[in-house]
Amino acid sequence: MFIFENFISALASVISLFLTLYMYIIIARAVLSWFNPNPYNNIVRFIYQITDPVLSWVRRFIPTVGGLDLSPIVVIFAIIFINRFIVSILRDIAY
Repeated sequence: MFIFENFISALASVISLFLTLYMYIIIARAVLSWFNPNPYNNIVRFIYQITDPVLSWVRRFIPTVGGLDLSPIVVIFAIIFINRFIVSILRDIAY
């Protein structure tokens, strides 16, 4: 039974790490929007390709308010909620 517990605990850690990394990528995208980055830069293109599907989905439900895009904030709150809720459930299952 300890193998199952270790697997679930490791899965919770990997999910937490992935969500935290994605949150930092969303923050980097928001900071890039303040500047005029080169759209042909590989790093900028990677960040846009990774974040566009999620942010565009959120933009369908939450419109831009006075030129202010609130979708990164909504996604960051959702990531924090998922990280606290699902990862804690997985860790409780493991123990």
